[in-house]
Amino acid sequence: MTDHPCPDPARRALLASAAAMPFSALAQGAGLARVALVIGNAAYATAPLLNPGRDAAAVAARLRALGFEVIERRDATREQMAGALAEAAAALRGRQGVGLLYYAGHGLQIDWRNYMLPVDFAIASAADVPRQGVDVQQVLEAFRGAGTRTNIVVLDACRDNPFGGAASGRGLAPLDAPPGTFLAFATAPGNVADDGDPADGNGLYTRHLLQALQQPEAPIEDLFKRVRSQVRRASGGRQIPWESTSLEEDFAFASGARIEAQGLRERDALFQAQRRDWERIRGSARVEDFYAFLQQHPSGVFAELAQAAVDKLARPAVVAQAAPALAGLAMLAPGTDRYRLGDAWEIEIVNHLDGDSRTRQQRRVTGIDQGLVSFNNGAVIVDQLGTVIHNRTGRKDPGILTAPSELRVGMRWRSDFYNQPDAPGALASKNFYDYRVRGIEELELPFGRVRAFHIVGEGMAVLPTTSSRLLNELWIDPQTMWWVKQSFQRIPQGARRPDMHDTTLTIAQTRAPR
Repeated sequence: MTDHPCPDPARRALLASAAAMPFSALAQGAGLARVALVIGNAAYATAPLLNPGRDAAAVAARLRALGFEVIERRDATREQMAGALAEAAAALRGRQGVGLLYYAGHGLQIDWRNYMLPVDFAIASAADVPRQGVDVQQVLEAFRGAGTRTNIVVLDACRDNPFGGAASGRGLAPLDAPPGTFLAFATAPGNVADDGDPADGNGLYTRHLLQALQQPEAPIEDLFKRVRSQVRRASGGRQIPWESTSLEEDFAFASGARIEAQGLRERDALFQAQRRDWERIRGSARVEDFYAFLQQHPSGVFAELAQAAVDKLARPAVVAQAAPALAGLAMLAPGTDRYRLGDAWEIEIVNHLDGDSRTRQQRRVTGIDQGLVSFNNGAVIVDQLGTVIHNRTGRKDPGILTAPSELRVGMRWRSDFYNQPDAPGALASKNFYDYRVRGIEELELPFGRVRAFHIVGEGMAVLPTTSSRLLNELWIDPQTMWWVKQSFQRIPQGARRPDMHDTTLTIAQTRAPR
């Protein structure tokens, strides 16, 4: 998302006040600052809400217990929200700290921008929203202007409300997290969340967020994945939280510190533990088994396989609004089979280690049995996610996962697996990949232009006596969730030149009729 080149007067005043305000007492002293701005707006003249005040109070108390400096406002006017943001920015300035916004209340989207609504909000037309609401982007600008190294925004602001006619879309709009930022929404973009039952004490999303914060040492992505699966389970798939991140390293609420990356030995031990738990449930027809697995193991290749099982057994009842770069595309819904018998396409492979030699191959789905998809009579075997189970280099356990159930910019996942070659006596290898959706790009391919997710996987293949660095780049068509282009690079230890090849679809995919 790009910034407005010419901010409106209210926007300029808000940012100026954040820049000009002197340090508060909270900001005195050296060391890492963790400052949370917590706002709960409920007492609207039109469409008052039940839970935001209680939600904000509970979140503020929990963050204080975790060592955050908390600036709290409830039932705030726009002026009071601006003042609170200025105070938070001042507390953060120059300390390279962590800025956090938690907001509960009404929110709207206008032209792909999200606005928090103060209690003195009075709508006459859509034009009033930018003037009277507080743009979430302004909060991020104020935090970044203060020199933060990490920003976290949590929006429980998708409440169903009567202001929809003033918005350009339902709920809140999808956002790509700017650098150093983690964004969390109470429900998928373009959807709304219930305010909740007062008897529950808190709204559905915040109730499960508070539970997850009882394990504050967990990496932030794991923590919010647990929230997502619990809210989805409790709502029967009618409310599915959504996150976008650009964090390069994991962050823990308990300390604010970055979590060090695991070594390969520790990572392999975790893989083994997850695999044992996965083998116990992989054939289950009970969605509860997979929800329980996701609570215990929210990250890793088996987590994505468990999520795919949830999507199959309990289809989501909501569809996320597409990002602006994908607007107008009919994207494949999570839980939908990606392959059908008779699907066919052609690829061209360019081998850069062999004088850029070019070969063309025809691919066709020739068999589907118990979720396994066979290309060209078993030359390649994948599952319905496209996870490669077997190819010319051998059998993969559990497989190479390059496109999980749902993709969004910034999403990260692991694909760790063992490769057992078919050739007698050939050495098995352990493979460790970290994948990330880098962005959405438009490609010019032999059959036309395609908008695709650009995915980058960096990894290592480890054999008993040597190792290789791996780089796997793919471009995934969101309408089919098939790759349309791949670039692979393997650099063996001590090698002078990398083994490189590019693979591109040369004709549009031929989909078999349902």
